[in-house]
Amino acid sequence: MVEKAAAGRKSEHIDKDALHLAETTDVSPRQARELLQKHDGDRKKAAKEAKNFKAEG
Repeated sequence: MVEKAAAGRKSEHIDKDALHLAETTDVSPRQARELLQKHDGDRKKAAKEAKNFKAEG
């Protein structure tokens, strides 16, 4: 039961970060969330990759 609660908090944290990342870059909220999950919630790494998407797109 505790594990579910902790997982829920992590998901909420990633969702908030994903919305912020999507607003500050030209990626969709879904792409931002996937980037954050890929980088284990590391916002700096996710933002760097998001900027690469923007440059390539």
